[in-house]
Amino acid sequence: MGVGSARFSELFGSFPTPVAVITAVDGAGEPFGFTSNAVCAVSAATPMLLISVGKGSRTLPAIMSSQAFAVNFLSSSGQAASQIFASKATDKFTHFTWQSSAVAKGAPLLVDIALSYAECRVESAIEVSDHWLIIARVEGTAVFPREPLLYRRGDYGVWSLQNADAEELSAF
Repeated sequence: MGVGSARFSELFGSFPTPVAVITAVDGAGEPFGFTSNAVCAVSAATPMLLISVGKGSRTLPAIMSSQAFAVNFLSSSGQAASQIFASKATDKFTHFTWQSSAVAKGAPLLVDIALSYAECRVESAIEVSDHWLIIARVEGTAVFPREPLLYRRGDYGVWSLQNADAEELSAF
């Protein structure tokens, strides 16, 4: 018995995931971006990560032509950005302040709403079904003292350590 797309979505919707906006610029310097929860660490020895990009994504050609992108992990103040970058809007970047990455060939860095970001250079791309898996070397990062935005079953949440017992946390 196979697993259908609805059951598969239910499976991956059952636990919270971080929310990221993947950004890149095309050859003309135009910024592109989309919301994603499909980001995975590949290696810490040689800092690498993996993203999954749908073949119909308007950001995919910019990533493939520039061979670079940024992963902007959103902070709790990034819910509006998540929703806008998940849409088909063509003016996504007019709503947010951003900086061009010198490391990732101009990819937009959403520093005001990011929990952290990774500036990446593409190492390889693998075509899988209706997506491309893109493995990239992380060549620059920043981490900000903010709370992460999480997504689960269509709802947003924030992971906060404010009420956590400091002794309990020290065990980690």
